[in-house]
Amino acid sequence: MNLKTLSKRIPTNEEGIFFKRIINEKAKEVDKVFIIRYRENNKDKLKTIGKYSQGIRINYCKQIRNEILTKIRLGEEPPVIARTRNKKEIIFDDIAKVYFKEKENEVKDIKKIIRSYEIHIKDYIGNRCIYEIDVDIIKKLQNEKRKFLAERTVSALIQIIGAIYNIAISKELFKGSNPISNNIKRITIDNKRERYLTLEEINILLNQIKHEEYLYTFVQIALQTGARLSTILSITKKDIKIDSNSIQLKDHKNNTTYLGFFNDELKSLLIKRIERLNVNEKVIDRGKQVIQDRLTKIYNKYFNIGLDKYDRKNRVVTHTLRHTFASHLAIKGTPIYTIQKLMNHKDIAMTLRYAKLAPDSGKDMVLNLYSR
Repeated sequence: MNLKTLSKRIPTNEEGIFFKRIINEKAKEVDKVFIIRYRENNKDKLKTIGKYSQGIRINYCKQIRNEILTKIRLGEEPPVIARTRNKKEIIFDDIAKVYFKEKENEVKDIKKIIRSYEIHIKDYIGNRCIYEIDVDIIKKLQNEKRKFLAERTVSALIQIIGAIYNIAISKELFKGSNPISNNIKRITIDNKRERYLTLEEINILLNQIKHEEYLYTFVQIALQTGARLSTILSITKKDIKIDSNSIQLKDHKNNTTYLGFFNDELKSLLIKRIERLNVNEKVIDRGKQVIQDRLTKIYNKYFNIGLDKYDRKNRVVTHTLRHTFASHLAIKGTPIYTIQKLMNHKDIAMTLRYAKLAPDSGKDMVLNLYSR
């Protein structure tokens, strides 16, 4: 393709809308730049709208051209020209900063959201005009990210973009429809963790850590109380009631406290471990990352062989210890409401997933349904 052909203005099916084929030097590929033509004061005028690679499409050009023609008929200055003359064009990064500022004290994981934005979104659409970003651009970003990110992560990124546009609309920084809305299809992934350790696997895990007192204590507490990692790490000496074989547990997710219990084996271990502690000192004296790193090596070596790193449903992680506790309670025939209480679930629906493991699941009834 020669330079003359590349620079020729080519009409589209829409009146007054053209494009030129150009070389995108950065991507080393052919790109298109869109141009609109309108008549003002009996003179034809041309205005460059933007490149295809920037997300500009014919419908957007048509919208801009119609705006200009309407304003000319009413004797007003075209809005696109007015924006250019009177103020700096608002880019997506501008409204993202507004969103982060607005939510810094409202959203618990705002730092994590900002980090995701800066790593995965900012370089892609951060410098684009908020009116240029359309469904096609979002879908392209979505498809690019799917190449190396888990689907749930990609869905979270799309959700961030939608939330940023919503705050811009509410503050009248953007007058238009949210490009996310219902136009972006998100794949629903069944990634609820169902994996639990069998008795044999529990023995493998305990044998691997039996000489590491802090880790052995952590795992035993997790297996006997079902407490989350953050809950276990916050247990202090005063929370442990040796006489009643119980532990006062703090659920940081629900901001509540509840009671957990332990057997005599763990009781002996705890007596030995807390005898040298002050009442406010923590039972587990290692940080979250130390525990996670050590246990992950064991999980990967014995339980996660051949599993994809994004297989949330089947991979063993530290949270699997919580599911193991509830699963074995169900297998032993523990009433579902008792499991709910021991897990400190706010909603019984969260506990019902373990009901299928109960011995009274109905299997025996079905097998003998028509027997004489």
